[in-house]
Amino acid sequence: MEQAKLREKPWLTLTRSYPVAPEKVWRAWTDPQALKKWWGPGGNEPVSRAELDLRVGGRFRIVFGGPDGKAHECAGIYREVVPNRKLVFTWTWPNSTPERESLVTISFRATQGGTELVFLHEQFFDETVRDNHRRGWSESFDKLERFLKGA
Repeated sequence: MEQAKLREKPWLTLTRSYPVAPEKVWRAWTDPQALKKWWGPGGNEPVSRAELDLRVGGRFRIVFGGPDGKAHECAGIYREVVPNRKLVFTWTWPNSTPERESLVTISFRATQGGTELVFLHEQFFDETVRDNHRRGWSESFDKLERFLKGA
């Protein structure tokens, strides 16, 4: 029942394969210094802050530059943390739409060639917000791939 209720709002799923072990992909998402090297869509807008309290109930806050020169901040609370396998957290934009909370679930699966990452982002406000996030996450995952190849 709860899963059906989550799906009442727009959602997106992205799947990517990376040629490294799940531990390296996990580290890219959970180590603030690693995350700063790839996070965010577009070009090379710097991440000025990455605060990650990686535990159930712990909070995260990431501040990164945008193409308009204005910093963007995302934040949330970790709901599930299973090292090298699964990460679940809430997602908000506290400076623009703090009332719109969505949910992100990332699964890391070892494959013969490295890691399959399955990314699910649920409970979007509307289709436009979902489509904007699809673009942003896709660009971020391209940057993640470049980071992992150099790590």
